[in-house]
Amino acid sequence: VQLQASGGGLVQAGGSLKLSCKGTRDVFKGNIMGWYRQAPGKEREMVATVAADGTTTYSDSVTGRFTITGDRAKDAVYLQMNRLLPEDTGVYYCNARWVIGRNVLDHWGQGTLVTVSS
Repeated sequence: VQLQASGGGLVQAGGSLKLSCKGTRDVFKGNIMGWYRQAPGKEREMVATVAADGTTTYSDSVTGRFTITGDRAKDAVYLQMNRLLPEDTGVYYCNARWVIGRNVLDHWGQGTLVTVSS
């Protein structure tokens, strides 16, 4: 299983970026697709997820600014980030969460760095 994230970069506050994540075949099939981020000196946190039924979840800090979309036919998940803030800076990781019964297995991409300048 592999996940390849891309689209990070340097952007000014108020700007936009779109992150993309492409996975190996069927990595997201029937599972939860998500984006997480880790700021310097902080723990990794959930940014947004989309379940197999299309239900989306966002952290409070990005609600109304970020949009997650999944394309399971293409084994891809995207994160459109608008009105970026300096506190959005961090390494963004895409995630495929497999839930099998009571077991949860997380697959992670390599991360893509987003830097928002003030």
